[in-house]
Amino acid sequence: MTADRRIGVVAVQGNVSEHVTAVRRAANENVDVVEIRDAGIVPDCDALVLPGGESTTISHLLDTQGIDEEIRAHAAAGKPVLATCAGLIVASNDARDDRVETLDLIDAAVDRNAFGRQVDSFEAGLDVAGLDDPFHAVFIRAPVVDEVGPDVEVLATWEDRPVAVRDGPVVATAFHPELTDDDRLHRLALFDPLRAEA
Repeated sequence: MTADRRIGVVAVQGNVSEHVTAVRRAANENVDVVEIRDAGIVPDCDALVLPGGESTTISHLLDTQGIDEEIRAHAAAGKPVLATCAGLIVASNDARDDRVETLDLIDAAVDRNAFGRQVDSFEAGLDVAGLDDPFHAVFIRAPVVDEVGPDVEVLATWEDRPVAVRDGPVVATAFHPELTDDDRLHRLALFDPLRAEA
């Protein structure tokens, strides 16, 4: 059977397998989920996931593998992207760290590790725009959005600080939705826009 959609999970570093599982669980249709480690795959994808991990490493590998420009073109074409944790940092246009080569997909400035070190990780119930019930969010060395541009929609906040945003086709979270059994954010980011266009 031919897949209805192809969803790419950028697999240069980070929580790749967890996102692959979450995407498959979220899909109410036949999808082909591919792991992206090299250039040439992104152009054939209907939607992308940019996982968490270590933002400086991710940005460097995207650049050296030539995947960064393909991701920019994907978003510029209006195709959905879900960026989580370090993915949010890389997707922003200001990581406030010269070591991170950002993709400029989100008009936002991000504070890396805003919530502290690994030992400061926590979980919280968040009210997320577009979801009927609170989302159980897992924060691990999480960033936070310090500033957003005029066209960026804040989807969720924690302690009055943005932790989930949408800029056009890109949804980005400071937390790790792939570490829960709740697939609603993957559906919201990756599948609902695709269904709207179908």
